[in-house]
Amino acid sequence: MAIVKNTLHKTILIDIASNMKTTIDISDSLLQEAKKLSAQRKITLRSLVEQGLREIISRQKSDQKFKLRKAGFRGNGLQDEFRGESWQKIRTAAYEGHGG
Repeated sequence: MAIVKNTLHKTILIDIASNMKTTIDISDSLLQEAKKLSAQRKITLRSLVEQGLREIISRQKSDQKFKLRKAGFRGNGLQDEFRGESWQKIRTAAYEGHGG
């Protein structure tokens, strides 16, 4: 935590914990492959791991399918006059008198 004084001479505490360290367990063979790949790309192992995590998180977000919320209402369905009728007839009746 850093202590910063502003122009009013009040003490302000700022948390500088953006580079949190984390330990993960991975297999030795995977670690060796990752080290080899990071050396080939001339990047740090940390950077390679971050790129991999960003990629999988991004892919996971884009794989989520759209789910339409239930927007039903109480009632008994279509009125008798519209049962078995075409969508065209139903739509025409719905917009009748509404500029449709």
